Amino acid sequence: MLFADLALAEVEKEKKLTFIKAWEESEKTKADNKAQKKMSTITSWENSKKAAKEADLRKTEFRVHGMQEKLEKKKAEYGEKVKNKVALIHKQAEEKRATIQAERSEQILKAGEVAAKYRAAGYMPKKFLGCF
Repeated sequence: MLFADLALAEVEKEKKLTFIKAWEESEKTKADNKAQKKMSTITSWENSKKAAKEADLRKTEFRVHGMQEKLEKKKAEYGEKVKNKVALIHKQAEEKRATIQAERSEQILKAGEVAAKYRAAGYMPKKFLGCF
C-alpha cells in the first residue's frame, strides 16, 4: 500500500511538472507571437514610409524634368534628403525592432523564472488551468 501511495504521489508530481512545462511553453509562444506581430507592424510602417518618400522623389523628378542645370542640382539635393530620410526611417525601425526583441527576451526569461518558481513550490499556474 505504501508503494502505491508513493507511485501516486510521483504521478501527481509529474502531472504538475508537465502542466508547468506546458504553461511555460505557452507563455514563450505568446511572447514570440507578440514580438512577431510588432515586428510585422514596424516592417509595414517602414515600407509605407519608404514608398511615400520614394514617390515624392519620383514626383519631384517628373516636375523638374524640363529644366536644366539648376534644377538638376535641386533634384540631386532633394534626392539626398530623401535618402537621408529613408535611412532615418530604417534606423528608427531597427531601434524599434531591437526594443521588441529585448521585450521578448525579458518575457521569455520571466516565464522561465516563474515556471522555475512553480516547479520549486510544486504549484501549477492558475491562468493555465482555466484552459482545462
